[in-house]
Amino acid sequence: MSRVFWAAVAAAVFGLIGSAAHAAPAMWRVAGPSSQIYLFGTLHALAPADQWRTPAYDAAYDKAQVVWFEADLGKGDPVSISLLLNRYGVDPAKALSEKLAPADLATLKTQADLSRIDHLRPWAAAMMLSMQPVLAKGADVAAGADAQVTREARAGGKQIKTFETLEDQARMFASLPEPAEVAYLSGVIQERAHPPRRVSLSPSAGGLESEWLAGDLARLGPELVRDLDRDNPSLYDALLKKRNLAWADTLTKELASASGTELVNVGALHMIGADGLPALLKARGFKVERVQ
Repeated sequence: MSRVFWAAVAAAVFGLIGSAAHAAPAMWRVAGPSSQIYLFGTLHALAPADQWRTPAYDAAYDKAQVVWFEADLGKGDPVSISLLLNRYGVDPAKALSEKLAPADLATLKTQADLSRIDHLRPWAAAMMLSMQPVLAKGADVAAGADAQVTREARAGGKQIKTFETLEDQARMFASLPEPAEVAYLSGVIQERAHPPRRVSLSPSAGGLESEWLAGDLARLGPELVRDLDRDNPSLYDALLKKRNLAWADTLTKELASASGTELVNVGALHMIGADGLPALLKARGFKVERVQ
């Protein structure tokens, strides 16, 4: 549980985008009066052998006095995660099996041991289920871009800042209306039963990681965001829109008051579309340029 819990949604909704022209994960530079912030879209779970670092990213990291992440992954120990799960991810009054449509419940029983997850709220069950195929292919949250850079920044004495706490993230999902939670779980169940053709862009693709590393999702990413907004607007607002707006407000203050260079590492789905961080900061009057 401690290895997958907080990274799962980004993988579940394919939180990534790249540039086919540059064949590398996307990164932007945002210029303030006396500072600059690089925005890098991460993939939270990667195979240990994946080589995603580029000279452009390394240059941004080396210049950065401050490195940002969604949350402090170092505080995601098993005891803390268990306490948060018990507080926000368990429903003692109504079993998971009572909330699902009969067809979804029947399919879920072929994918998981219902007795082990029937006490969970739909969002928590969806997160665990969505990560199983990713991890089965060799991906690991500990090898994800966020976790790698967190370890490096901590060992190198970089100043680390985060937008949220792990409890903030748990509370976000727990605040979803029950129909949105159930729709999220239903979508995960159906995607596992009938994987969409769009997950792999070519028969020879190595899966999610290869697509992110090669930057093959530049055109598909906006479609994924639109689909999420259309199919589950409550989840879209909680997972992306509200968080992006809050993060953009924080970065706007940082750009106005700080000096030097900072590097933001968050799931790449947060970079896409009109509600993505690059667009939000551009709308606030900052110069935003794609650098990778």
